[in-house]
Amino acid sequence: MATLALIRRDHRAELMDQPGVDEREHGRALAALGRLNLASGTCRQLWRRIAAFAGRRRRRRLRVLDVASGGGDVAFGLWKTARRHGVELEIVGLDFSPTACQFAAKRCEGAGPAIQFRTADVVHHELPGGFDVAVCSLFLHHLSLEEAAALLRTMVASAELTLVSDLRRCAAGYVLAWAACRLATRSPLVRADGPQSVRNAFSLTEMRELCDAARLPQATVERVWPCRLLVQHWRRS
Repeated sequence: MATLALIRRDHRAELMDQPGVDEREHGRALAALGRLNLASGTCRQLWRRIAAFAGRRRRRRLRVLDVASGGGDVAFGLWKTARRHGVELEIVGLDFSPTACQFAAKRCEGAGPAIQFRTADVVHHELPGGFDVAVCSLFLHHLSLEEAAALLRTMVASAELTLVSDLRRCAAGYVLAWAACRLATRSPLVRADGPQSVRNAFSLTEMRELCDAARLPQATVERVWPCRLLVQHWRRS
């Protein structure tokens, strides 16, 4: 039954997207999502592409825009990894939720002024420009097709390299999300939103079609572990 339900995208608002979410529960959910990102190797996958970009551009200092930065785990993970490899990152995280920005700022205190978070509506407003890299993790599936295409276009306009990591809609991903969300946390938000996130997600073909709709035919879309998709776009210099 779950496999049949995943044939088409079933886009619905998730609990964390609702107004008036309890701040304590929101914090628990952000902490759990950080653990899930760590287990999924999100930062490792993103860093591999960022390192290739830095090498090709011969840069040891990069400005990074983290779109829909959530709890800040991706920003902090990238900053720590880059530091180990002798690359300095200056990261600006944008998120619609003041609670998420506060949570993220506390998580990233160890980075000092190298990581900053700002409250912003990344869906309906233009993104700031002048960045080397723009990243976005586990957010695109929250959006309608039109919103997702528009966000991809604005990310590409804001940075030379755009990287988007998101879920891939498939039966294995649904089972994995259901199990992982129950192992990682007791948060009712995460346990409900995890499986729904997979229903909301794009298939590999749909993500490629989305890049075409965003007028990004040179973007690449690849499957990455575990049951995720990674979009990569290099802007011609």
